[in-house]
Amino acid sequence: MNIFRLAGDMTHLASVLVLLLKIHTIKSCAGISLKTQELYAIVFATRYLDLFTDYISLYNTLMKLVFLGSSFSIVWYIRHHKIVRRSYDKDQDTFRHYFLIIPCLLLALLINERFTFKEVMWTFSLYLEAVAILPQLVLLQRTRNIDNLTGQYVLLLGAYRVLYILNWIYRYFTQPHYVHWITWISGLVQTLLYADFFYYYFQSWKNNVKLELPA
Repeated sequence: MNIFRLAGDMTHLASVLVLLLKIHTIKSCAGISLKTQELYAIVFATRYLDLFTDYISLYNTLMKLVFLGSSFSIVWYIRHHKIVRRSYDKDQDTFRHYFLIIPCLLLALLINERFTFKEVMWTFSLYLEAVAILPQLVLLQRTRNIDNLTGQYVLLLGAYRVLYILNWIYRYFTQPHYVHWITWISGLVQTLLYADFFYYYFQSWKNNVKLELPA
């Protein structure tokens, strides 16, 4: 564990808490893509298959449980909560996310470090996480309705990935033989997808105006 990994985990956790705060207290999921949340639920479900077989640490186990539980809770809220689901903009959240799932699965079957079920699923989760934010970004571009909590949620998700890249760089120079090309490339692709959002977020902050993404 290093400071970049810890900061990345805490930022990731903060993004989930911000989203849960919006949904639970305001009883609204306006501006939130159900498609992205479903993709994240798949990411965590396929990544943490070792949850009850390979114990690493209490911290590791708790974080896995938190991200699994929160991701499926958010999907449940948007789909089934009698008040929250009314604010879901189904007509705008039309990104066909299965077009992301199938190529990521095929890529994981072709390019992985070991051809075992758990390893392929782990690799699939990396590829899918890299593009899972796309339905959310497309929804924000379509609706141009970005409230403060939604903007902070996406910003924290992007910051988490940037901090993890710093963690990988730190480990590369401090740990011998630390080379994980699949993880690094997937993380870099994911970070690049946030670049446009980062630009407009900081422009809105600097000029003290409402955040809007170009259509």
